[in-house]
Amino acid sequence: MENKTAEEKALELARLVQDGKGSDVAVIDISELNSWTDYFVIATVASAAQSQGIQKQIKDSLKGLGLEIHKTNNKKSDGDDWNLIDLGNIVVHLMSKEAREFYDLEKLWHAGRKLEF
Repeated sequence: MENKTAEEKALELARLVQDGKGSDVAVIDISELNSWTDYFVIATVASAAQSQGIQKQIKDSLKGLGLEIHKTNNKKSDGDDWNLIDLGNIVVHLMSKEAREFYDLEKLWHAGRKLEF
């Protein structure tokens, strides 16, 4: 099996999230902007159950991608849900529509390079 770059892995995770019906999936290369991670995969989820299903799909695919979970967090603020999966050089954000609009990570990290997939 060939070694995939972090970018290829981030794009593969984005496709996995999209397959799980995550909407408005975005991949942002932030490697030039900070030292703690290289890529954000961001998606809107409609429910906690959908988020849990996508998280399970991600966990099931990690070994094949050569990734492992460093940390997971569930952030609840005023009823908004935000599930974060830290995979080291890739961080996956599964957010409710309200949380995504409120935190607006794409705007916050606008200097990053948005990848097409």
